[in-house]
Order: sequence, then structure tokens, then C-alpha cells
Amino acid sequence: MRIADVRDFRQRLLQQPVFGPFSKTGDAAFVEAVGLSGFDFIILDLEHGPNNTYHLQHHIRAAELVGLIPIVRVKDAPRSLIGEVLDIGAGGVQIPQITTADEAQEAVTAARFAPGGERGVCRFVRAAGFSSMAAQRYFELSNEALVIVQLEGRRALENVESIVKVSGIDVVFVGPYDLSQSLGRPGEIDHPVVIQAVQEIVQACQGNEVTVGTFVDSPAQAGRWLDAGVRYLSYSVDLGIFVDACRGVVEMLRDRSGAALGQGR
Repeated sequence: MRIADVRDFRQRLLQQPVFGPFSKTGDAAFVEAVGLSGFDFIILDLEHGPNNTYHLQHHIRAAELVGLIPIVRVKDAPRSLIGEVLDIGAGGVQIPQITTADEAQEAVTAARFAPGGERGVCRFVRAAGFSSMAAQRYFELSNEALVIVQLEGRRALENVESIVKVSGIDVVFVGPYDLSQSLGRPGEIDHPVVIQAVQEIVQACQGNEVTVGTFVDSPAQAGRWLDAGVRYLSYSVDLGIFVDACRGVVEMLRDRSGAALGQGR
């Protein structure tokens, strides 16, 4: 974790929207390319995808190389994985399936060293320069990593007012696809019932001065939630973006080749 980058990112979050895709690739070159494209952050996904923490450290190095903030989405359990990804240098951790204030507090506690938490202590890890950093300095700087909690179900919706009051949360992230399933509309993230539920979470966050984020995969969705005040916006998935770009190129080439054949008749 490059602390200067994380501090700058946190400051920008307070002033303007930031953008980044989820990443499910096994190739760190994709991560580097995302940074070179101008995105602000990338969510390296351990919940859905082929990676583990061994591969992830290379993705984090690639992100650091291009000034991209590497956020790691862990699996909902075990909580020990939070400390593990911070040990390898994640700039922040994103925890899915948070449903209560107690669970949100557990996530913060797992991500922080004392006095703010109970993260397991080891200074012989990548985030501490493999012990080259002074121990107390490492503990102090590590506590600046971002903590992002995901709300994505009916129970979270019911408890949102208490969740957003938990100290130490940097971003509340709405997972629209799991939320749509919980509301009986699987995959219909543009359904009015789902939109209303997301709006309720956004309003609860704004009422408590908590930064709110969500996932979108179309320009129309991005516009809707940016207009609503979302500042941590995850746009699609790296491999999906690549597929869309490739499809566009193929369609263009086929159109051009068809036009050329027509002219040759």
C-alpha cells in the first residue's frame, strides 16, 4: 500500500466521484492497463473469480506501479482473510454480505490494529516492507487502509440506519445484483423496486455523511447514480469491458469488409 496514494484517494472521495472496475483476471497486465486507462481504483475480486492471495500480490504491485488504488473484495468468511489481504499491501478491503451493525463493526475491527481494532500482528509481510519499515510506523500507516462494506440484501436494508453509524467505515457499497435477488427480482437491477431500495441506502448514507458506492454496467446506470450522489462508482468488470471492446472491433471490421465487398461488385 502506497500511503500517499491512499491518502489522496480518500481526500478525492470527499470531493468528487472516483471510478474503477471489478477485476476477475489472473493476469496482472490487465490491472496495469486499467491504471494506464485513467481509472482511479480497481476491485480485485476474491469472492467471484479464480485468484488467491498469492496471485493477488502481483496484481497489487501492478496497481501501485500506475497509481491505481488496489481494493480487495474478500469472501464473506473467514474474517481472517481481511488481515491477509492487507498484509500483502491492499489499499483497502471490501467486505460483502454485511447485514447488521455488529457485522460491520467486526469488519472494521478485523482491518485495524489497536486501538481501533484487533487485526493479527506480523511485521514480516509485504505491507511492512518485509520488516524494513519501523514496526510502529507500519502499524500506524496500515490503519489508513480503506474499509468498504457491502450491503446487498433485505436484512441489510432493514438495518441500514444502524450500519451507517458504525465508526471506521469509509464507504458503504450497494451490491445491486444480490440486492435484486433478495427482493425477488434476480438480475433486474433497473426494476423500480430495486432502484427504490438502492435509493434508500444512498439517502441513509448521505444523511449520516458516509460515502456511498455501487456497481453499474451501463452508461445510463452510471448517470442515474452519479446524479444521486454516489461517489465510489464501480463500472463493470475488466474482462467484460475487454469482451465488449473486442466485439465492437469485430462488428466494425465486418461492417467495413461488407462495404468493401459491396463496392467491388
